[in-house]
Amino acid sequence: MITNNNDQCALALSALEHVYDPEIGLNVVDLGLIYQVDFDEVNGKIFCAMTLTTQFCPMGESIRDNVIRSLEGSFPGFGVEVDLVFDPPWSYERISERGKQFLGH
Repeated sequence: MITNNNDQCALALSALEHVYDPEIGLNVVDLGLIYQVDFDEVNGKIFCAMTLTTQFCPMGESIRDNVIRSLEGSFPGFGVEVDLVFDPPWSYERISERGKQFLGH
C-alpha cells in the first residue's frame, strides 16, 4: 500500500472496509484491491489506484463507483479520482489474514 499521508490513509482504508466485492463477499481492503491512496490537501483531491480480481470482473464498475462514494462520504469537499490498474496483477497473496480466515483458508 502506497500513500503520501499515513493518517488520512488509515481513515480512507477504514471507510473502504465497507465496500464489498459482491461476488466474493469480502471488502476491497481485505481483498488487497487497494494499491495506493494519496491526498492533495491543497486542491482537495484524493487519488486512489486499485485493481480488481480480474480485468473482466462484471462488478468492476460498481465496485469502483462504491469506492468513490465511500471516499467522498468520508472526506466531504474532496474530489476523488480512482484509477483501475492491473499492474501488478491481483493475486491471492494480496488477501489479508482476516480475509483469508473469512474465506476459510
